[in-house]
Amino acid sequence: MDGSGERSLPELGSRGYGAGEDIEIVVNVGGVRQVLYGDLLSQYPETRLAELINCLAGGYDTIFSLCDDYDPGKREFYFDRDPDAFKCVIEVYYFGEVHMKKGICPICFKNEMDFWKVDLKFLDDCCKSHLSEKREELEEIARRVQLILDDLGGDSAENRWQRCQKFIWKFLEKPESSCPARVVAVLSFLLILVSSVVMCMGTIPELQVLDADGNRVEHPTLENVETACIGWFTLEYLLRLFSSPNKLHFALSFMNIVDVLAILPFYVSLTLTHLGARMMELTNVQQAVQALRIMRIARIFKLARHSSGLQTLTYALKRSFKELGLLLMYLAVGIFVFSALGYTMEQSHPETLFKSIPQSFWWAIITMTTVGYGDIYPKTTLGKLNAAISFLCGVIAIALPIHPIINNFVRYYNKQRVLETAAKHELELMELNSNSGGEGKTGGSRSDLDNLPPEPAGKEGPRWNSRLKISHSDTFIPLLTEEKHHRTRLQSCK
Repeated sequence: MDGSGERSLPELGSRGYGAGEDIEIVVNVGGVRQVLYGDLLSQYPETRLAELINCLAGGYDTIFSLCDDYDPGKREFYFDRDPDAFKCVIEVYYFGEVHMKKGICPICFKNEMDFWKVDLKFLDDCCKSHLSEKREELEEIARRVQLILDDLGGDSAENRWQRCQKFIWKFLEKPESSCPARVVAVLSFLLILVSSVVMCMGTIPELQVLDADGNRVEHPTLENVETACIGWFTLEYLLRLFSSPNKLHFALSFMNIVDVLAILPFYVSLTLTHLGARMMELTNVQQAVQALRIMRIARIFKLARHSSGLQTLTYALKRSFKELGLLLMYLAVGIFVFSALGYTMEQSHPETLFKSIPQSFWWAIITMTTVGYGDIYPKTTLGKLNAAISFLCGVIAIALPIHPIINNFVRYYNKQRVLETAAKHELELMELNSNSGGEGKTGGSRSDLDNLPPEPAGKEGPRWNSRLKISHSDTFIPLLTEEKHHRTRLQSCK
């Protein structure tokens, strides 16, 4: 076997090369021998296996452009590919669609389908979702890697002003970048807690003082602490806005809107205190200031910026809107039903506490949520039975969506840890490749999955043909002889 395309080859089968559906193709994929038939493969003539039917006429050059090795004595084609993935890909010839086996990497499986020249449109919808999910993960990894590279390296074309902006942004937004940045992040976190504690302590009557009009106001010391915290929050927000690469996106971000809502009431109340008395009555000014002070509770949401756990919980709740909607629907139906029943059953009692169905809503809410304040309670036997059924139904309704919500939380938390580890490994691989002098192609390019083919409009169902012969496979046999060590390694997806 010298690789010459001019050398004559033995016939594929004793029944003749042009026998059509009687042609047999023997392939050895990863050590697993498989016998296929021409009428089965000819359904998809553009695939690699279908091209094997006519490759012998082109000589060895054509053969080795399609397979890794060929044994003319056994008339057997060798492929150094993953046999498990091949068992999935070959389903297209029998059923007209491909299902990806559980445990196979979607990226590797997509590469296997490309090798066998099977279009992704034959992949089932349930498996396409795995590819889409893997594409999103690769995009997230690429984004994290790019952010790290941007932090590590500097652009020589940047001027001093741009470098200063980038340094401030990195200093305030990335606590892990340096020890001083971590100290600033911890300080900001502590000031949020101090500001929240001061807000609560300012409402304690024993810590309040009387003003000139005899009204109780916040202690001056607590006001000074509050002013210092607000000054820090204001400086931090302005510096982050100043150094932001995209100021419009920064201003419209949810967490930055929370920052504004936590800062703005202080300045508005300060303005109303000094200037509002000239434009409106003093009583109205005090009411407006008191209402604005309540808005200071928004600053507690600033903790989410420094807590990955709160961010994960927020994401889990966002992904659980459907389950939370079902919970609210169950509770709403139960509240309406049990409050109406409770009102009806309690009307026979002379000292009933159920005056109307809308008033009974409060009793149904605190009963189904197992709070039970006891301000409204049934006094008849039927009413007590209705109450027992209502809180049992409430326990069941509340317990139903808990498991999906917890699963969403755990799944997102584990996914973030995996993506963070993958980004670090990607950087380590790039560093190793750069040190070895190679170009260092990183694994898992997201461009491989950018364009999943749409589902064809006239997709046919499973293709059954009574004339098709069932293929058979043998047990494991050596893929290549000992003289064939130059072949590539198995493309295992496991």
